[in-house]
Amino acid sequence: MGTIRAISAFLVLGLFSWGCLSWNGPASNRAAKKTIVLGIDGLDPELLQRFAEEGHLPHFSQFLNERHFRPLQTTMPPLSPVAWSTFITGLDPGGHEIYDFLHRDPDTLSPELSLSRALPPSRTLEIGSWVLPLSGGGVELLRKGTAFWELLGQHGVPTAIYRMPANFPPVETAGHALSGMGTPDILGTPGTFSLYTTHPPAEAESITGGQVFPVSIQENVVRAELVGPPNALRVAAAEPGQSPSHPTMTVDFAVYLDESFPVAKFTVQDQAFILQEGEWSDWVPITFEAMPLLVSVSSIGRFYLKQVRPEFQLYVSPLQIDPANPAMPISNPESWAAELSDQLGYFYTQELPEDTKAFSAGVFDGLEFWTQSQSVYRELRRSLDLALEQFDSGLLFYYFSTVDQGSHMLWQYMDSDHPYYRRDELLSHGIRQLYVEMDQVLGRVLEAIDDETTLIVMSDHGFSPFYRGFNLNSWLLSRAYVQLNDPTRQGEFQLFQNVDWSRTRAYALGLNGIYLNLRGREPNGIVSQTQAQTVLNQIERDLLALRDPEDGQPVVTLVVQTQRDLTSPDLSIAPDIIVGYNRGYRSSWKSPLGEFPRELFEDNLDPWSGDHSIDYRLVPGVLISNRVITMETPALYDLTVAVLNEYGIEKLPEMIGRNCLAESIRGGTRP
Repeated sequence: MGTIRAISAFLVLGLFSWGCLSWNGPASNRAAKKTIVLGIDGLDPELLQRFAEEGHLPHFSQFLNERHFRPLQTTMPPLSPVAWSTFITGLDPGGHEIYDFLHRDPDTLSPELSLSRALPPSRTLEIGSWVLPLSGGGVELLRKGTAFWELLGQHGVPTAIYRMPANFPPVETAGHALSGMGTPDILGTPGTFSLYTTHPPAEAESITGGQVFPVSIQENVVRAELVGPPNALRVAAAEPGQSPSHPTMTVDFAVYLDESFPVAKFTVQDQAFILQEGEWSDWVPITFEAMPLLVSVSSIGRFYLKQVRPEFQLYVSPLQIDPANPAMPISNPESWAAELSDQLGYFYTQELPEDTKAFSAGVFDGLEFWTQSQSVYRELRRSLDLALEQFDSGLLFYYFSTVDQGSHMLWQYMDSDHPYYRRDELLSHGIRQLYVEMDQVLGRVLEAIDDETTLIVMSDHGFSPFYRGFNLNSWLLSRAYVQLNDPTRQGEFQLFQNVDWSRTRAYALGLNGIYLNLRGREPNGIVSQTQAQTVLNQIERDLLALRDPEDGQPVVTLVVQTQRDLTSPDLSIAPDIIVGYNRGYRSSWKSPLGEFPRELFEDNLDPWSGDHSIDYRLVPGVLISNRVITMETPALYDLTVAVLNEYGIEKLPEMIGRNCLAESIRGGTRP
């Protein structure tokens, strides 16, 4: 957890300083054309067909023939930030330069978030313990390339983009956009929940994605603090030899327990509400004071009273950027988030709001995760209804995360071969129910469109079981590509702290990447340019020859050498190799952050039981349209070109796709 905070909390420092064919008709005709793109993260073509054949998906079933449905080729690696960036730009990872959730700083080899970074103020004024930004600063989107809706806007096409991944902060266009994956919570992290309890778990310090706060009950009252971001306007006194730090902002709250019943009254700032055991609160606004009477940071959170007795347990959601008063830029124009909040009320703004980390940490059980993720789905449905009501021309994109996050966490309940298989009457059909809900969404969209509206339903990738974790860095060590300073202490360090770089030729970071320790690029590189190709070829041969000793199955079925296989003028930040695991395998939990466990393989005994960070050919996405699909194997970058082609806009020269949809709708909106 400390590592994740260290590589993402930089965002809070910007809180206070962000200040085909040519169209032959007139621009007004182009603007009047309507297209709806429904983006469903993680929708899998095989599961879709299975549930449709079982009779559960009547609306999808209308489209499941060869003219209106195809598996959609995803990216390598098939990770959401990579795949959505390809759809956004029409480029492969070498073009948009997003290769993983994590990249590495080549100067320090430390992990960094791949999608955005904070830019500190260029000038500040220090007055005592106060630090006032005078100029510059903000948050920078790291994805390269031109978003397709930028091109649409330049040609007069109205756009409304809801929760598009890899778009934080949103690019400035003439249209409207609300940011999605990549948007942090108020702490600057991907999402940090809080657990307040009288009985902290033994592994509390190692929980990823959350903080545990021990509390006590005094005269039936629990008093605690909500933890906010560092106060970038203040500097705390530092010990000799240490760097100054920013003090953390906090807000007090109290919980008054009923003496006889499992119910409690909460007071937070000037608000009060009552929860029964097992009940969720509505959104609660929480304001952190940065400078008295002058500067504050607004957030929102939800409280879940998990247990009153015999032990007190309270879950508080990751504190969200308040859409009514955003502390970071989450919409374009900046005012649009507040307008949506006026119409919808408060809503999740965090990138992936389904709290998978609380489930993996044992803070949620399966049913609690289901309940929380369903509340996310209901919010998204209300927002979709509003979007459809307001949509009258141009392009509407709307994104759902629930299938992806649910498939990650609920696979264990439907797959008796999984090492973490659990029997549960409700949750065994959980993934199917998520597909049923998407079928209902599709039905709602079909009701809203006319026969002249183009409809596209797409997903960025499919899904696979995650049975076995592979410790890629440990394997590199076993093959002598890595050497340790002290081999007797293998597995005791993170972030490559025990690595002897003077004898190390390659290392792994992120879910699928391997980097050479290249001379002139890495700070202590030893592999010369003339040696590099030989080392890469040997790693590729070794990976493809790798077998699981348990059953003899190949572990890796594809190796992408980025210099050889990607299209790009600049691969300076790219991994040298992207590893494509076989179905059922994935990188372990420890290898992505530079750890070296002693075991090469481990059964996956985590609720995170489904995944897709494997060979891209094994987890294609989905493409459905009321247009005829003209390609046998369309790819994400082909769909980008198809969207532009709807409005007669030429693709940019660097875009690598081709139009994959017929020129006109045949037979109305339903095939």
